[in-house]
Amino acid sequence: MSGHQIDQKIIDLYYEYAHTHHDRRMFIDAATKILGSTAAAVTVLTAIMPDDAHAAIIVEDDPRIVTERISFTGVTGPVKAYLARPKDDAKHGAVEIVHAIGGISPHIEDLARRFAVEGYVAMSVDFLSPAGGTPVPRNPEVAKITQSLKPEETNGNAIAGVRYLRARPESNGKVAAIGFCWGGGVVNQLAASDPTLTIGVPFYGRPPASVDVPKIKARMLLNYADVKLDTGLGQVLPAYEDALKKAGTKYELHVYDGANHAFFDDTGARHHAESAKLAWSRTLALFKETLT
Repeated sequence: MSGHQIDQKIIDLYYEYAHTHHDRRMFIDAATKILGSTAAAVTVLTAIMPDDAHAAIIVEDDPRIVTERISFTGVTGPVKAYLARPKDDAKHGAVEIVHAIGGISPHIEDLARRFAVEGYVAMSVDFLSPAGGTPVPRNPEVAKITQSLKPEETNGNAIAGVRYLRARPESNGKVAAIGFCWGGGVVNQLAASDPTLTIGVPFYGRPPASVDVPKIKARMLLNYADVKLDTGLGQVLPAYEDALKKAGTKYELHVYDGANHAFFDDTGARHHAESAKLAWSRTLALFKETLT
C-alpha cells in the first residue's frame, strides 16, 4: 500500500502517534472513526508502519563493501554504530547517518551500505545508545526513548561521530551528515555546532534556533516534504530559509510537491518514489562535488 492510497487523515494520525502520544489504542480509536471498523484501523496501521524486514537494497555481504558494528566514544560514553565502507585501500569522504525518531532501523543501516557502494565511508549511529540502544523489534513507542534523550548530549554525540569518522584511516577528512525527521533536526543543530562539518543534509528536520544559524559553516542541502501536507514544518521553514539567507550560508532548499513527511523511507507507506529518487540524486551530486 503506497502513501497516496492511504487517506491523508490517517497519515496525519500516524504522525501524531509516532511523534506525540505513542499510544496505539488512541490511533486505533481515531482511525476506526474514519474507516468505520477496528479491523480496518488495525490493517492500515500495519500498512503504514515501516517494514523493517524488507529494508535491504544493498545486501549485507555485497562484495564491493565491508561492514562492521563498531562503537565510538561520545559525550555519554560508548555510542553504537553500523559502519560500511568500500572494499579498497583508498581514502574516501565520510557520511554520518542520523535515524528518525523511531531509532536506528534496517533502512538506516542499509543507507550506510548504499553510500559505501557509491564510494563513501558511511556510519549509521544508534543515538539511543545512552538508553541502552534501539530495542528490537522496533515500534513507534520507541520514540518515547528518543524524546527522553538530552538534546545537548545528542548533539555532543553527533559531533563526536564526525570526529570519529574524520580520524578513520579510510577517511579523507571530509565529513557530511544526513538525517531524517528527528535526525534531520539533529543534523541542523550539528551543522550549527560543528564548524568542521563539510555538508549537512537534513530531511524534514526541525531548524536550529535562528540565533544559531549564522554559526553554520557547512554547505546545506535541505529536503522537505510538501508544506501543505507536512504543515508543522511548513510553518517554520520560511523563517529558517530567511535566516540562512541573512547569514550568507551556502544552501539549497528543495520542497517536494505531493510528498509527505518521511517520503524518503522506502520501507514505509509514506514513501514517495519520485521525490526520494530526486533527493538521492541531489545528495550524491553534492557529495561527489564536495567530499571527493
